[in-house]
Amino acid sequence: MFYSAYARRGLVVAPHQLAAQAGAAVLREGGDAIEATVAAAAVSAVVCPHVGGLGGDGFWLIHEPGRTPIAIEAAGVAGRQVTAELYRGLGLTESPQRGPLSCNTVAGALAGWSSALAVSRGWGGRLPVRRLLEEAICHARDGVPVSAGQAAAIAAEAGDLPTEPAFARIYLPGGVLPNPGAFMDQPALARCLERLAAAGLDDFYRGDVAVALALDLQAAGSPLTRDDLAGHYAQLVEPLAVRLANAVVYSLPPPTQGLATLMILGLFDRLNVAEAEGAAHVHGLIEATKHAIRVRDGYVTDPFYMAVEARDFLLPEVLNEVAAVIEPGHARPWVGSVDRGRSIWLGAIDAAGRTVSTMQSLCWGFGSGVMLERTGVVWHNRGVGFSLQPAAVNHLISGRKPFHTLNPMLAVFDDGRAMGFGAMGGQSVIQAQAAVFSRYARFGQGLQAAVTAPRWVLGAGGGSETPDLHLESRFAPDTVQALREAGHPLDVVEPFSESMDPVGAVVRHASGTLEAATDPRSEAAVAAW
Repeated sequence: MFYSAYARRGLVVAPHQLAAQAGAAVLREGGDAIEATVAAAAVSAVVCPHVGGLGGDGFWLIHEPGRTPIAIEAAGVAGRQVTAELYRGLGLTESPQRGPLSCNTVAGALAGWSSALAVSRGWGGRLPVRRLLEEAICHARDGVPVSAGQAAAIAAEAGDLPTEPAFARIYLPGGVLPNPGAFMDQPALARCLERLAAAGLDDFYRGDVAVALALDLQAAGSPLTRDDLAGHYAQLVEPLAVRLANAVVYSLPPPTQGLATLMILGLFDRLNVAEAEGAAHVHGLIEATKHAIRVRDGYVTDPFYMAVEARDFLLPEVLNEVAAVIEPGHARPWVGSVDRGRSIWLGAIDAAGRTVSTMQSLCWGFGSGVMLERTGVVWHNRGVGFSLQPAAVNHLISGRKPFHTLNPMLAVFDDGRAMGFGAMGGQSVIQAQAAVFSRYARFGQGLQAAVTAPRWVLGAGGGSETPDLHLESRFAPDTVQALREAGHPLDVVEPFSESMDPVGAVVRHASGTLEAATDPRSEAAVAAW
């Protein structure tokens, strides 16, 4: 078990060491990168239930050498009975954030697993779903120690979560916050996973598990129905892409914020910054971020409702025009939003060089906070991405997909390298991705060095609720001073701050050597084979 690694046969990066081990075990048995990722994702749902549970959404990028990457969108839509009028009639002015009324979109993650495994079968993937869920079932049934990260998340979120017996029994045993190392078993979740292993993942939407989910959702007071579950399928979509000086970078299209990361990278590539870590590097990415967030907040939603094409913002002439207004040494005014999103990123590469980059999430920590007792599934609250205002970009409409901060990334380099990377968080994901990728791809830093280097975040982060620039204290004093002089309002935070979204990355080199890096700000790990 490592936090960074080189390998030849395969490797997996996951948010918890047990998840990484599960993926590597699949690779050792001859499984491919997709099968390994599904196994790691299933274990993550058990050992990182506050961020990566079964009751959330997911997105995938899959690359086979010599082919265009495949993108899978596994985002659930608002239920048939879920409308802005429903909530306004209850006296609400915004989409519910916690509790059963926030359980208003279908959980799409498992449909994403199914679609990814269909791609694997096309490669000759042979491992049955029962094998891929085996370790997750074991950990849920027999129990695992609570990690330090999970204990901290429970403590941070407990005061904001609904108090219901099923949730408290598992995550607040005896009404007490668990300490790191405390034992946690999840018998109902184990039984749910066992049923999925026997009947197939589709059972989550159109089988016995779906019946149990729908009954508990209805009993809790959610507007979701069994018909909403039955109508959900993941989609293969065309990824967005931007051409940089030495690579093509791919992301998911709307409703994700992948467009924003690609815009940041495309704009920064045109600024011709000469070296990393100085004020020009940080300032350039920050100013590119401001433009990208304006576009994201102004246009990105369910693509069916978008009045413009997302890829038009990535046209070379458009990026050239925007980059031309970014002034060296001068910060443009910016008033942005903050968020509290949480997610997990998983990456894997197999012996054939096939690369996976995927994310799944409950949105906020523990999502809605509603545990469905028959299955042990905690439902997400992704509907917080909707607005009840008719003129809003993401106005709530039945059948509509909410805005997503989830956006796994994948790059194919001109020299033959392929790189999967992602950050675990919300709005600040796009900034963390751009910081690490620019260091590695443009300035030639080593992969682990690029991940470990000091980070910043505009808006959310730093433990602050202001839209200032939060900067880790490891930056050189002259860089900090130059940023202040450029007009950036700074909040210097502790080194290796966990408020900076953790990043992970996997790379297949042209030589066939595989490499991975995880973030010391997180509990993520690499398992290599």
